[in-house]
Amino acid sequence: MPEPRDAEHGSDSRQQSLPLHRAPDASAAVPFWLKLFGAVNRPWIRIRREPKDPLELLGSDEVPTVYVVERHGLSDTLILDQACHEAGLPSPYEAASQLPMKRTRASIALTPRPGLFRSRPHPTRSETLTRLAAMVAAGEQRDIRLLPVSIFVGRSPDRQTGWFRVLFAENWVVVGRFRRLLAILLNGRDTLVQFAPPISLREIVDEDLSPERTVRKVSRVLRTHFRRVREVVVGPDLSTRRMLVDSVLAADSVREAIADQARRDKSKLQAAQKKAHAMAYEIAADYSHPMVRSLSFMLTPVWNRIYRGVLVHHLEKFKQAAPGFEVVYVPTHRSHMDYLLLSYLLYTHGVVPPHIFAGINLNLPVVGSILRKGGAFFARRSFKGNALYSAVFREYMAQLIAGGYSIEYFIEGGRSRTGRLLQPKAGSLAMTVRAYLRQPSRPVLFQPVYIGYEKLMEGRSYLDELSGKPKAKESIWHLLMGIPKVLRSNYGQVAVNFGEPIKLNDVLAAHAGWDGAPVAEDEKPAWLSDTIDELAQQIQVSVNRAADINPINLLAMSLLAMPKHAMSEIDLLAQLELLKDLLAALPFSERLTITPLSPAEIIAYAESMQWIRRVQHPLGDVLMAEGDNAVLLSYFRNNVQHVFVAAAWIACCFLNNRRMSRSTILRIGRLIYPFIQAELFLHWTPEEFTSHLRSTLDFFVKRGLLTTDADGRVLERSPGQSDTAFRLRTLSHSLLQAVERYYITIALLVSNGRHTLSAAELENLCFLTAQRLSLLQELNAPEFFDRSLFRGFIQKLRERRVIRADENNKLDFDVALETLVTESKVILSRDIRHGILKLTSKPTEISEPDAASGEQKSE
Repeated sequence: MPEPRDAEHGSDSRQQSLPLHRAPDASAAVPFWLKLFGAVNRPWIRIRREPKDPLELLGSDEVPTVYVVERHGLSDTLILDQACHEAGLPSPYEAASQLPMKRTRASIALTPRPGLFRSRPHPTRSETLTRLAAMVAAGEQRDIRLLPVSIFVGRSPDRQTGWFRVLFAENWVVVGRFRRLLAILLNGRDTLVQFAPPISLREIVDEDLSPERTVRKVSRVLRTHFRRVREVVVGPDLSTRRMLVDSVLAADSVREAIADQARRDKSKLQAAQKKAHAMAYEIAADYSHPMVRSLSFMLTPVWNRIYRGVLVHHLEKFKQAAPGFEVVYVPTHRSHMDYLLLSYLLYTHGVVPPHIFAGINLNLPVVGSILRKGGAFFARRSFKGNALYSAVFREYMAQLIAGGYSIEYFIEGGRSRTGRLLQPKAGSLAMTVRAYLRQPSRPVLFQPVYIGYEKLMEGRSYLDELSGKPKAKESIWHLLMGIPKVLRSNYGQVAVNFGEPIKLNDVLAAHAGWDGAPVAEDEKPAWLSDTIDELAQQIQVSVNRAADINPINLLAMSLLAMPKHAMSEIDLLAQLELLKDLLAALPFSERLTITPLSPAEIIAYAESMQWIRRVQHPLGDVLMAEGDNAVLLSYFRNNVQHVFVAAAWIACCFLNNRRMSRSTILRIGRLIYPFIQAELFLHWTPEEFTSHLRSTLDFFVKRGLLTTDADGRVLERSPGQSDTAFRLRTLSHSLLQAVERYYITIALLVSNGRHTLSAAELENLCFLTAQRLSLLQELNAPEFFDRSLFRGFIQKLRERRVIRADENNKLDFDVALETLVTESKVILSRDIRHGILKLTSKPTEISEPDAASGEQKSE
């Protein structure tokens, strides 16, 4: 709908002007045509003002005030007029009578009029602003107040916005009149008008800049203001893939890498530039609000069909802490559903979804384009040997962080196949920290997120991989074939818990002593590596503190302790009640969440999920997990193993001992705690863990699981056939395998002797020994012989100087290792010790695994 152009004539030097909020002259009446269009427009517009009373922003002086809007257009003029009327302010047309120059209305638009059907995104200098600044500089006017007004018609994201509406929701594109008309019709009832504190034109003029520079500065200040407001309301500009790629390719580090590539290839510079351009486009996301909204529409029925609900905890705490920060989401990685779920939940709760660091294996035909428009950017699995790709990717990450884009990545690298948190891979963290250190303009907040499932759609494939089968390669055909099966399945509830956020500046201050000065890209401070490792540990600890204890976790903790994964209903009810009472009496952390279901409801729920089968019997029903279900349940036990570690340790102490002194339990607990802490990412210090052990011992005594002598120094359990001894045996099982792995490692070292095995040879030998022992002892848990767990334990032994590498890279050890062997004997049963010692009694010659295949090389 066209609007008459403003006639700009000579200045009218009226010095005594009325304040803006007084009644204007009758001659300054609102034009009839504007009233007519306003009457037609008003039923489609519902305005929310911020602040509710914008009059408070204006002083009581007689300084003329000019409204400044971001974009030119009749619709914005009508909305501004309506907002002013509702707020008790004169309209732009009424306020024009106060200006020292002939103007139809007292308003300025920074961006010019768009075309009828197409946008015109390039702003130009306002002639009106130039003339007003000149009048103030010449002393013709004491001051003029510029009042920025931001107008948003239909904001994104909004979970109540329909798919068609989101096509015309507010974004960063300057749209044409036809699209703006549709936006008013579809989204006008969700209009936000935000008034900002006014800007004094006199204050800028007094800086004695040239007239042209004065106008440029005022325009720059206003555009910066509007951009920041728009970032808060609709999120950062996410539709700038081309501009972001151009910025990446223009960076000095990338230009140097392009020149180096051309020299290595002995090619022209243009060929290397073309290669870098292709890499950048392969990496870059292409975020689209319509695509995100479309995905939300498609995913809503999927979640409702395959899940019984998605529980979200502590999101409001995160939303309170996040403003002003560049947010990096660091969730657990247990399923391909992780990033879909988190982005979906953020979107439906009014938070802009993040850009997601995804593996290039997911860049499948069609699927890759959809994920890219949903915010995914893709990375190759390895950057080794490709300096140009590394430079492009690192600069892309730096541009995202500098631009205020929220990011999501998984510091575990790949999905956990065992249910435990994996040892972090610090590559993405290092890029984030270095990008911030290079340009510390906006503080970074890491937000750990725990995602807990009750059933995994990848469960069977995880079993295959753990048993030695190669990982199946992702393909569009495999994805399409799997959709019907997924839609027919029931995967229970999902819990998404937001952990305690971690501020990067706090970590840098505590562990690096960083002074806040920028650190150049080519600088490598001595403290950087250790600080990144500490940050990674803090993130994993925060994730574990925000765990969700669901019914399947508790069921797995109980049933898997039984040799045949079966338990009478009476015993299972009692064990589930004990676990819940333990969590209630000794809270693990303030962000831990626990299922509200009673023990009987947990059993009924597990039956409905087909995790267990009930076998009816005259002497009492038996509940059992059969076949692969028993192995799959170990995944869900491992999710929450860290929560019960103190109770499990005490129970382990009484497996093969009827009596133990309190001091012995605490002493051995302190000795073994650093290794358990490293494996399970526990938050206690050694002193805090000792205190927690004391509290747990008191709980066991109170519940009758243990008894004490008169002075409380010696603890005793009931005979082995008693119910209380059965409860303790069941509790011990979740930690027992960790102790057995430790014993295997140190027994192999001692039996092979000093200066015999390298760390890699020891790791491989531990894996094979545990694998064989699992077959002999019916330890049907794939994580028992997980290489990464042995690797982590060996690394911790090296950190604590219990073992060390000699000049030939062979391991040496001292007497402390023999102490660990002796202490472990107190915990392990005679049969387990015999089985381990039989496999480790003779020095074994074994080669390191082939790095590519994982198979053994023949000597």
